[in-house]
Amino acid sequence: MKHIFKHIIICVTLCLSAYSWSQTNNATKKQETFIVRGSVIESDTNKPIPKVNVEVNGGAYTTTNSEGEFRIQVKMNDELVIRHSDFETVYIIIKSNERITVKVQPNSRNLSTKYKRIDANLFNALIDSAEYYKKRNTDKSIEFITDAKAIANSSKNNATVYEVLADVFFELKQYDLAVTNYKISLQNINSVEVRLKIAKAYELNKNYQESLDMYNALDRKTLSNWQKVVLLEGLGDVYYNTKNYTKAIDAFNQGLLVAQEHLITPKVTDLNSKIAQSYQASGANDKASGYFENSLNLANKENKKRAAEEKVKVADFQNINQAYEAEIELRKDALDDIEDIEHDSIINNESALTPQKQNYKIGNAYALQKDFGNAINFLEKSIVEAESKEDLVVKKDATRKLSEVYRDAGDIEKALTTAKEYERLVDELYIKKDQEISQAARVRQDLNEKQNRIASLEKDRALSESRFQLTQERNKSQELIIYSLIGGVVLLLFAGYFMFKNMKQQKLNNNLLALKSLRSQMNPHFIFNALNSVNSFIASNDERTANKYLSDFSLLMRAVLENSEEDFIPLEKEIELLELYTKLEHFRFRDKFDYSITIDDNVNIDDFQIPPMLLQPYIENAVWHGLRYKTEKGQLNINITQVDKNELKISIIDDGIGREKSKAMKTENQKKHNSKGLGNIKKRVAILNEMYKDKVDVFIEDFVDVEEQSDIQQDKGTKVVVTLKKD
Repeated sequence: MKHIFKHIIICVTLCLSAYSWSQTNNATKKQETFIVRGSVIESDTNKPIPKVNVEVNGGAYTTTNSEGEFRIQVKMNDELVIRHSDFETVYIIIKSNERITVKVQPNSRNLSTKYKRIDANLFNALIDSAEYYKKRNTDKSIEFITDAKAIANSSKNNATVYEVLADVFFELKQYDLAVTNYKISLQNINSVEVRLKIAKAYELNKNYQESLDMYNALDRKTLSNWQKVVLLEGLGDVYYNTKNYTKAIDAFNQGLLVAQEHLITPKVTDLNSKIAQSYQASGANDKASGYFENSLNLANKENKKRAAEEKVKVADFQNINQAYEAEIELRKDALDDIEDIEHDSIINNESALTPQKQNYKIGNAYALQKDFGNAINFLEKSIVEAESKEDLVVKKDATRKLSEVYRDAGDIEKALTTAKEYERLVDELYIKKDQEISQAARVRQDLNEKQNRIASLEKDRALSESRFQLTQERNKSQELIIYSLIGGVVLLLFAGYFMFKNMKQQKLNNNLLALKSLRSQMNPHFIFNALNSVNSFIASNDERTANKYLSDFSLLMRAVLENSEEDFIPLEKEIELLELYTKLEHFRFRDKFDYSITIDDNVNIDDFQIPPMLLQPYIENAVWHGLRYKTEKGQLNINITQVDKNELKISIIDDGIGREKSKAMKTENQKKHNSKGLGNIKKRVAILNEMYKDKVDVFIEDFVDVEEQSDIQQDKGTKVVVTLKKD
């Protein structure tokens, strides 16, 4: 007998029931019904076949789901009939309740329709998997997105792929990549939800004007009530971040009215909290207090996590208002909530809702009340929690605070012991931060590679479609060959253009990576030298001086770490950093030099930006290699002058022993060791000038003060001139 379907492979796994059961129950069980499970798959690919008809002869009926699986009620010895237009009907006699697996080879004529259906189901399954893993395992999520992109066959599918990819980058806090992919999604299908997402990504990437433009471009009349609240909340967030608190409060209040009117309870809580924070930031603490009370009451009616979050926010507010008893009570309540939350989920160390952070802040509040016993108790709890959670930052801060409490309580021995532990933790933390910077660079590179892989799939698909169309045109008319050749040339030109653009982008990425690497090398170098100064004060038992120096040094370190991720910072910030650094160096070598920082009246500081930590190594060299070895007291002058509206000159002048004498005084070991700080600065300047077209210029020469020349041999100092140009 000949059939259109030539190959049917049926693999049925049947297991006999236990012998004792069959002997005692066979007669009765034959008439009992039970559920049998099964699946229908392709023999060669093991792909599931959906919507297969499954019927018991003269009885129950069902179909397979998207995974090719089915369940049906049967009795022993029933005949199961499995039908589908893509393969020959299969008949199976039920002998047990074991799972049935049917493998078939489909008819080739119907493959096109079948695969279209499977592709649609597979695409949705891949997107669902990507959504599921985007907060749990981003690498897996991106793998599913890549697979989904490979089979995407419509604008809607493409829009979905890039939206989910952007969501993943959003979770990774790679907001620039999120913006890029949201834009691609919008190019495929215009979506209000995606526009709201891209506006939020702009805000978090500090593109505040672009965020405002995106929010204001939306037609509020077409939005749902939830979307209106999200839009108004987003506008308020942008205004808050740009310190326009009046507009922020106005936007939050508008959102609150919509949320209250339409009973959007979570947003009512959030907006009360944000209005309170805005009033607090603007100095209106009385108004802030009322809204915080509202948000706290509302949060307590929601889940434990939301309640704990609001208690922490209000506790921070009470701390600012020096209401320490109220702060302590709120934080203790929050700790109880956090304990319940941790039974069901893991709290990340970056979250404000960690026991170590709350114990630290409770200890700090007790310390401010001079209740040293309770302060020590909670700070020690914080340190133990931070140790168990591997939270080095909180452990460091709690250890520093514990040392201060011991000092204030009069226990100097424990204060010194704890201070030494704090110094060790600082060193450990800087090593960890350096490792994190390197890891972040690798992660960023990996994300770029995955983004490029997805983009290449898009190009491959476009190229495949072009080739298919070219073949169709050839079959129609020989005349169109000329046009096809022209089209091929255009495609090659586009391919060349994209290759050139990609190489240019890769070069930019390499430069950015090199800059980040150099900045990560600068910080440990600078920190090591500064900590040597602290060590010298401690070694000389000058505790008061060491504490004062360490306090100023911590301010300097905060400024350095805040600026460490930026290629350029405002000149005003760099000047503040220099003033603090020079003050610290003078604090140690006050008998060796005096200093002055002069800014001409015509200098418009707000117009210029400068690479962070650009000037500090030159000042460090002036002090450590020039002024420190001078027999009489020297002078360090830092002068900032504006040549014209587009150019600024910064001069660092010292009358120290000069470069030649300094080089001659070096030991053989020192001669082998090049200045890491100056070497890194040269590399950074070279890369920045390549990227920003000669924005920075550095010139170094010997310096002799003509006004103070005499017959006596005078030291040749050093003059460093840094020229800074506006974009």
